Amino acid sequence: MASPADSQVWVKRGAFVLIAFVIMVFQLVPQSMEPRVISLGTWHLRLVSPDICLALTLVWVARRPKYTPVWIIAAIFLMGDLIFQRPPGLWAGLVIILTEQLRKRSREFRSMPFLAEWGSIAIGITTITIANRFILLLLAVDVAPFGMILLQLILTIAIYPFVVLIMHYVFVITRVTPGETGSRGQRV
Repeated sequence: MASPADSQVWVKRGAFVLIAFVIMVFQLVPQSMEPRVISLGTWHLRLVSPDICLALTLVWVARRPKYTPVWIIAAIFLMGDLIFQRPPGLWAGLVIILTEQLRKRSREFRSMPFLAEWGSIAIGITTITIANRFILLLLAVDVAPFGMILLQLILTIAIYPFVVLIMHYVFVITRVTPGETGSRGQRV
């Protein structure tokens, strides 16, 4: 028989998958038929949305890595690659590399101030965005304009604290405390 702690892990995993799925569906639904453009004199800036699914995943991995196993992350981002017509597996692979690096450092995140956590996440997001762009250019794949990629990168980094707040207060995804134990009494 499964313990309540084990069932809580599966409930949180299901919640993560459901949230990611809702975000993807919301990104697919057109909110307006007009292009989102801001005119600044002679400059015309196309608006892009932040990668909320990436920010969500990084929050869960940094704070509760047990709730986001690599196979769930791989499935979600591979599905995202297929849905959003990106090269299948490239972005998913880069996200997995980043999340596994964060998972290795999850003990450091427990005592790290939030600004240091945010900085680490920002460096990771920047690294995989640059790697993705470089690989696509190397393979001569059509890429979005650099300004749009840069804007999405900045917005994704900027939205991270808001995702942390929502996950903390709505879904109770908090940092693992230093003395916390698992369902079998082991240290987490």
